Amino acid sequence: MMPAVAGVFRSLRVFNYRLWAAGALISNIGTWMQRTAQDWLVYADLTHHDAAAVGTVMALQYAPQFLLLPWTGYAADRLNQRKLLLVTQAAMGGLALGLGAITVAGIAQLWHVYVFAFLSGCAAAFDAPVRQTFVAELVGDQDLPNAVALNSTSFNASRMIGPAVAGIVIAEVGSGWAFLINGASFTAVLLSLSLLRVSELRPNARSARTRGGFAEGLRYVWARRDLKAILLMLFVIGTFGLNFPIFISTMAVKVFHADARGYGVLSSTMAIGTMAGALLAAGRDRPGFPSLLTASGIFGVACALAAIAPSYWTFGAILIVVGVAALSFTNATNSLMQLSTDPAMRGRVMAFRIGVAFAGTPVGAPIVGWVADHAGPRWSLGVGALSGFAAAIVAAYALSKKLHRLPGEQQAT
Repeated sequence: MMPAVAGVFRSLRVFNYRLWAAGALISNIGTWMQRTAQDWLVYADLTHHDAAAVGTVMALQYAPQFLLLPWTGYAADRLNQRKLLLVTQAAMGGLALGLGAITVAGIAQLWHVYVFAFLSGCAAAFDAPVRQTFVAELVGDQDLPNAVALNSTSFNASRMIGPAVAGIVIAEVGSGWAFLINGASFTAVLLSLSLLRVSELRPNARSARTRGGFAEGLRYVWARRDLKAILLMLFVIGTFGLNFPIFISTMAVKVFHADARGYGVLSSTMAIGTMAGALLAAGRDRPGFPSLLTASGIFGVACALAAIAPSYWTFGAILIVVGVAALSFTNATNSLMQLSTDPAMRGRVMAFRIGVAFAGTPVGAPIVGWVADHAGPRWSLGVGALSGFAAAIVAAYALSKKLHRLPGEQQAT
């Protein structure tokens, strides 16, 4: 293998990471099948092309990331991470099977999807921070940025496969079977967690059992101007920019008059970009604010171009650029925040990151959905473009004030 290529995939030299990555790849394909099928079920089957309903599902799914912040990050810092992942992954698999069962039985209603979205969001709220910090236990800090990027590569490789397969499944046998397949796919990640070589894990420092764990994490973040700048950027883009289920479904149906297969192809097309962005990130050693400035700026420009795309395939091609920019931005925030944070605080800091990134979704997704319904899908993409430009302004300000620093350097408070 060429040295440059070997460097991109260096985390795969670790047995535990290879095993984890294999299980995650299978599970992620199922996850993307469910996301695609769930959006289509709400938008095309349970409502008459109601983008606001899709936004409500997103809001319910992501609201727990913020509502449960006092507990999720502390759980990631305090509890055994592998065992916690076994619980959260099993819970999400069970919920997928439940939604699949009632959908296949033909009794699913919109409120059922709302309930399952919220419960799944609760499980994901505990899963996300521990899953992101668990990577450091698998490979150590030296290869952490590479492992984070490879995780994103796997996630977005699945994003190319899952939606396209979901489109076929929906068209042939219905959305419910996509949910059932996703539920079964969690077996792979549960098996990989069970087979890890526990003696080779590199446990992160555990926080002490204190009653003020959440407040301690809040004070830590508040004292860090660089972290606050990153969180502000995440909030802006997360609220108005990362609403791809709304952008893609409304453009596919209302503008380009595509069916379920066409919608699935568009979702997979954007995944080409996100996977490319993940591989680019895997080849970089150190993230920084210049990367955040570039990625957010390109995201804004690409969303603006997507909003005026004249044809289905032009729109799909531009989605590749949107995917590269979105993934580059989110990966840089992940690695930068983990590497510049005290290991004993990582779970809480990453919970804040996830919570802030999705805190605006309960507000932003319905607003973007309303814009798509009343002003048109192209205007909703315009809102996404503005979020990218706003985040770029924040990054430029942080650079001008020299708030950025390399991981491992001390931050003045």
